[in-house]
Amino acid sequence: MVNHANERAKPHAHHDAQVEEPLTQADDGAADDSDDSRSATPKQDQSEDADIDKAEPRKPARRILEQEIAEGLGEIERPLPGLMLSGVSAGLDVGFSLLLMAVALSRFGDVLAEPFVDLIMANMYAIGFIFVIVGRSELFTEHTTLAILPVLNGRATVRGLMRLWTVIYGANLLGVAIFALLVTTVAPALGVVKIEAFGTIAEHMTAHGWWVILLSGVLAGWMMGLLSWLVTAGRDTISQVVLIWLVTAAIGFSGLHHSIVGSAEVLAGIFAGQGTTWLDFGHFLLWATLGNAIGGVFFVALIKYSHVLYSSAQQQEVSLTGELRKRHSYNR
Repeated sequence: MVNHANERAKPHAHHDAQVEEPLTQADDGAADDSDDSRSATPKQDQSEDADIDKAEPRKPARRILEQEIAEGLGEIERPLPGLMLSGVSAGLDVGFSLLLMAVALSRFGDVLAEPFVDLIMANMYAIGFIFVIVGRSELFTEHTTLAILPVLNGRATVRGLMRLWTVIYGANLLGVAIFALLVTTVAPALGVVKIEAFGTIAEHMTAHGWWVILLSGVLAGWMMGLLSWLVTAGRDTISQVVLIWLVTAAIGFSGLHHSIVGSAEVLAGIFAGQGTTWLDFGHFLLWATLGNAIGGVFFVALIKYSHVLYSSAQQQEVSLTGELRKRHSYNR
């Protein structure tokens, strides 16, 4: 689907010291052609980068790519227990989107016209993503773009990528399942949600053919991958929160299929006894997950990576052909 907030700028200041040299240093042939390249010192390079950051109204695409690669590599190298707990936390946190949408539908569904209810629910949908991304938890749909960049760059293996995706995906599903069970038990008892609301929300996720869910998932994964890129491009927490809200509210308002939040919605329909079946859940999960992966990998990771790499202005700044350098693991 999609990845982070202000912390992303802070750790990457540390990351750049580790990753920027292999990313920004051209190969030996290119270096021989430039006296300036040979005479520049690391301190001068860092000073110039700092000046660029202060002077430029926006980050260069090269810098965004460097930070995305550093972030993705850090997660691939992260110890398994921390990765699992972060994934479960993300599943639990993003579940608040389900709760708030169900409350909005219950409170306003019979009072306001449907377009207004949809708009309110879309804004509620975005809140769970703000919790996850600003809170630095790991969401599968964000890593469909983020984690593949180090693999494209040659600094991580496909095996490491598969490990990351599998752990985060499973942990996310565990988190949303726990939350869905909890919210379908507590919210109706509190009187803030009509039990039928869970069925209505779940039906929207499941009442479509496989190709509709697949293509809808592609669009959702595309937008989540784009969100990861935009959040890294943001320079402060406020701008990042606005970006998260805009992109994820658009996903919610468009009714697109997000495999993790959608799982919370469908599981809530099952746990609430609203006629949603486990077969419905499997149908949704398969095609939504595949669509999210396609959208994040092909429409964001490959395209963004390629346009930075092959841009004539950046070609001397991002080198993938040089010898890979040993890098210390990054653990948050």
